[in-house]
Amino acid sequence: MKAIKNKVQLIGHIGADPTFKILKDCPLANFRLAVNDRYKNAKGEWIEETQWFNLVAWSKMAVFTEKYLLKGIEIAVEGRLLTKSYTDKNAIKRVSTDIVVSDILIISKRSEEHTSELQSHSDLVCRLLLEKK
Repeated sequence: MKAIKNKVQLIGHIGADPTFKILKDCPLANFRLAVNDRYKNAKGEWIEETQWFNLVAWSKMAVFTEKYLLKGIEIAVEGRLLTKSYTDKNAIKRVSTDIVVSDILIISKRSEEHTSELQSHSDLVCRLLLEKK
């Protein structure tokens, strides 16, 4: 059981342009990922559902997110689950689960203009991945 750890892998489309800010001198990016699922129900009909996930990227991953990710781009992400509980302004206890991103792979681009921009910066992506190892 030692090998089991908190790890999530998802493939989906970015739902809106990521937001970016600096917290205590550390870059932070937040964005949402739509993951589609398709299955047959008991009647044999195909059902399509979309699950939405909140993603958080820190440091170099946040800088990469701000620079290269836009609404509509398909990505693969790897990260870990982080669950937080808080009390909202109406004194109701809430629970929120985020995915803290450790790796991002761009699968498809939104436009030809964005594609050429990404290709010209592929060396940055390689450096980010090599620095993590």
